Amino acid sequence: MRKIWALGLCLVMICALPVAGRSRTLSGLPRQKKILVEGKSVTVRYLLYLPGSYPSNERKKWPLILFLHGSTEKGSDVQIVKRSGLPAYLEQLRGFPFIVISPQLDADQERWDPTEIKMLLDAVLPGLRVDRDRIYLTGWSLGANGVWRMAIKYPYLFAAIAPIAGWGDTNGAKALKNTPTWVFHGAKDTNVPPGESSSMVEALRKEGAKVRFTLYPDLDHECWMLTYQNDKLYDWFLQHRRIRAGQRPQGSNRT
Repeated sequence: MRKIWALGLCLVMICALPVAGRSRTLSGLPRQKKILVEGKSVTVRYLLYLPGSYPSNERKKWPLILFLHGSTEKGSDVQIVKRSGLPAYLEQLRGFPFIVISPQLDADQERWDPTEIKMLLDAVLPGLRVDRDRIYLTGWSLGANGVWRMAIKYPYLFAAIAPIAGWGDTNGAKALKNTPTWVFHGAKDTNVPPGESSSMVEALRKEGAKVRFTLYPDLDHECWMLTYQNDKLYDWFLQHRRIRAGQRPQGSNRT
């Protein structure tokens, strides 16, 4: 059984603030949500980033990025999630046009549970002005494995995905043939061999999927630093909208 971590009174007060009253200075502070997983109450901690103009633009629906962290960010302090990946840069950005949700794994959780994260989204999204056709998924290392696993299980939930320095199950590639995918890995990675990403890319291409692969020749496992500072990734995300079950994808097998 996974542990349910209780946060302090300060966090409870932050969670109680109405969305319309949040300012840029509150974006990225910790939140938590109780969900039911297999009939058990589970508390999930997450960081919520809101664009600066979110409170004042009450009619706009925003694109959303779900970020999954790596193994070193597991624990009971959600602020640790800001150490790496996309959350490490959010507070430095101005005009970033995405809502960002960054959940945290407990220390005793070995990997991301797609069902649990889907239930978190189901619980959180109704309270946010999100464009449901522009939800994007990305993660680094263990989080990239979570990206592959979640996208395979829920292939029609995301408009595009971007796993970084991770590994996946090539047997699930068929489920992603209609999901635009951009894979990143460092050629000098000794933590997760780049062949793990190459295998997934090759499996996707055999299925005719829309897939790009960036292999950094001089980078190692920390290739997330360059990736999440690259505006081209976010521009690429915004080029894609969700393909729903039964729809035919547009364009070629490369994107």
